Amino acid sequence: MSRVFGVKSQGSWLYSLWKFSRPHTIIGTTLSVLGLYLVAVGITNSSFNLITPLGAWVSCICGNIYIVGLNQLEDVAIDKINKPHLPLAAGEFSQRTGQFIVALTGILALVIALFQGKYLFGMVLISLAIGTAYSLPPIRLKRYPFWAAICIFSVRGAIVNLGLYLHYSWDLVQRANIPAAVWALTLFVLVFTFAIAIFKDIPDMEGDLQYNITTFTIQLGKEAVFKLARWVITVCYAGMILAGLFRLIEVNWIFLVISHIIPLVWMWRRSKRVDLQDKTSIASFYQFIWKLFFVEYLIFPLATLLG
Repeated sequence: MSRVFGVKSQGSWLYSLWKFSRPHTIIGTTLSVLGLYLVAVGITNSSFNLITPLGAWVSCICGNIYIVGLNQLEDVAIDKINKPHLPLAAGEFSQRTGQFIVALTGILALVIALFQGKYLFGMVLISLAIGTAYSLPPIRLKRYPFWAAICIFSVRGAIVNLGLYLHYSWDLVQRANIPAAVWALTLFVLVFTFAIAIFKDIPDMEGDLQYNITTFTIQLGKEAVFKLARWVITVCYAGMILAGLFRLIEVNWIFLVISHIIPLVWMWRRSKRVDLQDKTSIASFYQFIWKLFFVEYLIFPLATLLG
């Protein structure tokens, strides 16, 4: 294997594959697959079955690797400036290896989803189509700030959440409808992902400028985008707190309110320590935002199961 893929050992190849898959997106995908399943179990009062979310998880992980991998294939020169640790930019993977991984995972994502059910297949198909349009010329929507943001938060926010819930609901009780609690989670994630989408370009400003990639950071400046992202996240938490106070059905409203006040206060305290002139400080806060995103897929399902 090491000769085929041009790395020193199988272990180093697997580590490079892990980096190629962008671990924070893999964690996010895993938590969304499991979290939506727990929400569906709680709302439909069904018993837990590990097999049901397992097939969805494998398909979604393959789709995840396809999307982030395709983006790296098209951004090698930019990544050598912004993300030199990534396998293609660092020379750990050849372009051909990257193409093989992307093609294989894309095919597997669709084939596995097809055998799982129509709702999962539709979700994966639409997600891969948008991911392709985001990165691949001649469309390459990542060149345009508005459409780039639309691509990211439409997939992470709406398509994944609604598609997974419909898949699970149909599998558990043969019913395909979206309850209020799922709409609330979807809206939260949709808006939160917009904050992630605009914030992620702050540490990448240097490479984007050099290769004429227009972003909100380049148009508005680091400080403006940082403040905007912080207020967008605040709106997310405030909205969920209000939903709890107005007694959102199907969830434990007391737990929902308390569990969203705590990360909101934490986020504001953490944001005060960010140095926008320090790339490491910016990157650290960006990873912190992703952790808040991850936690939501633990908090909300628990609020549903407690409801």
